[in-house]
Amino acid sequence: MKVRIPNQGPGNMNQMLRQAQKMQEDMAALQEELDAKEYTVNAGGGMATVTINGKKEVLSIDIKPEIVDPDDIETLQDILVAAVNEAIKTVETTNSEEMQKITGSIGMPGLF
Repeated sequence: MKVRIPNQGPGNMNQMLRQAQKMQEDMAALQEELDAKEYTVNAGGGMATVTINGKKEVLSIDIKPEIVDPDDIETLQDILVAAVNEAIKTVETTNSEEMQKITGSIGMPGLF
C-alpha cells in the first residue's frame, strides 16, 4: 500500500515561510516589550518591595524600617529572598503567557 502525500508545492512552502517569519518578528517585538516592563512585588506583608524588569534584573528593593531588627537578620533575609523569587516568577509567568498568545500550541523549547 502506498501512502499519498498531498502536493506541497512551492506556493504553500512560501506561505509557511512567511508565516514563520511573521511569527518570529512578532515574538522579537513582544520580547523587547516584555524586557522593558517593570514588575513590583511585595513580601512580608508589604515590609519589602522588589522592583524587577522583564530581563529579571532587580531595579530596586525598598525595606520598611520597622522590619530591620539587628537581632533578627534572618527574617529580613528570608523576606528579601521571597520577594526576589516571587518577582522572578512573575516575570517568567507573564513572559510565558504572552509568548503563548503568539505561538499557540507550537512547542518551542529554549526560546526563553
